[in-house]
Amino acid sequence: MANISNPADTAVIDESQLKGKNLTLPFILVISLFFLWGMAHNLDSVLIPHLKKACNLNNVQSSYIDMAVFFAYFVMAIPAGMMLKKFGYKNSIIIGLVLFACGAFLFVPAANTLTYGLFICGLFILGCGLATLETAANPYAAILGDPAKSTFRLNLAASFNGLAAMVAPYIGKTFILSGKEYTKDQLAAMPAATKASYFMQEASAVKMPYIVLACILIAVAILFFFSYLPEIKNVSKEETTGGKFFGALRHRHLSWSVVAQFFYVGAQVCVTSFFIREAKQGAGLDEKSAADYLILYGFLFTVGRFVGTFFLRFIASHKLLSLYAVISILLSLVAIFGSGLYVVYCLGAIGFFMSIMFPTIFGLGIDGIGDDTKPGSSWLVMSIVGGAILPFIMARIIDANNDHVQSGYVIPLICFVVVLYFGMSGYKIKKQLA
Repeated sequence: MANISNPADTAVIDESQLKGKNLTLPFILVISLFFLWGMAHNLDSVLIPHLKKACNLNNVQSSYIDMAVFFAYFVMAIPAGMMLKKFGYKNSIIIGLVLFACGAFLFVPAANTLTYGLFICGLFILGCGLATLETAANPYAAILGDPAKSTFRLNLAASFNGLAAMVAPYIGKTFILSGKEYTKDQLAAMPAATKASYFMQEASAVKMPYIVLACILIAVAILFFFSYLPEIKNVSKEETTGGKFFGALRHRHLSWSVVAQFFYVGAQVCVTSFFIREAKQGAGLDEKSAADYLILYGFLFTVGRFVGTFFLRFIASHKLLSLYAVISILLSLVAIFGSGLYVVYCLGAIGFFMSIMFPTIFGLGIDGIGDDTKPGSSWLVMSIVGGAILPFIMARIIDANNDHVQSGYVIPLICFVVVLYFGMSGYKIKKQLA
């Protein structure tokens, strides 16, 4: 059985466009997108505890950051899929980059006015850009070249998404986190002017990183505009629905991959969003030291992507996915019931074993679905809404348990159980659903 998506059964590059063309530059450009949206997601891991402090929020309120970004995926997935079918991969990517940049630029007025709602608005627009990029770039990376190497290519591109998981926390620690923290009693005792100045300084720290990110995004969009990217044509070996959105779900394995992706993304966002809080509470670290361990998480996530990409050359992707899910379940149990610094190390190790899950679930989901590849991609991107819903539930659990962060990690545990089922059974291509 094929490890992952076989584009020979789905879509291929139009060979008439390839005479005298080299696909190396297009693939490098696509890889840059994986890195850039990885930066956005992993900066959220720093942004959540930082804005919790700067805007004086509780856990549930701080979870609105994840909710804004990942709810945008849900809202934008269908329009992004329609855009992809109408305008093609290149133009959709450019539109996604521009939306991404607009959301990042909105951080400036949000910080200047210390308006949490404006931060949320900026994050939602940013998320719409990310949804558009992922709808286009994930299948494009899988299809852009030799069909037999689609698994390797998709995981290689995703490895640079993992690289961002290491770079973003370092940038967050260096340019966003101040290391200044006050208890509720200390804040209450502060003069009003001093407290207002403190909150404003903390909020303003996010401006420069997001301005730089937005400028880079505009530059990359210009580069895409002037670069050659071959378009894709669908060549199906089986009867298809003609790429109808709901018709795509007749593929049982695609339906299960949507469920698995919902829970996987929820697990990843839960682990990273509360990582710094857990490191501070469970191991007694200050926020900058906690950020160092988040960098370690990013390092292990990055290494896991490259190691996983290597293993996928020899091990069936569903088998490796199942093995990694089992290990993640065990590590989650330690994170829930353990104590001390090694709990933080376990959370870092989860990063290693989560690293291949998204691209592997994505590839298994679009395996052999013919003209349904584009709407199938939209469904898989829409499933990223798990990153909005599950962290909110986790935050509710934590607040209900007197701010006990460890108790909330039961949510990632449940998520990995679902991923395990998909790797053992749900991935199988069976007779299509009626």
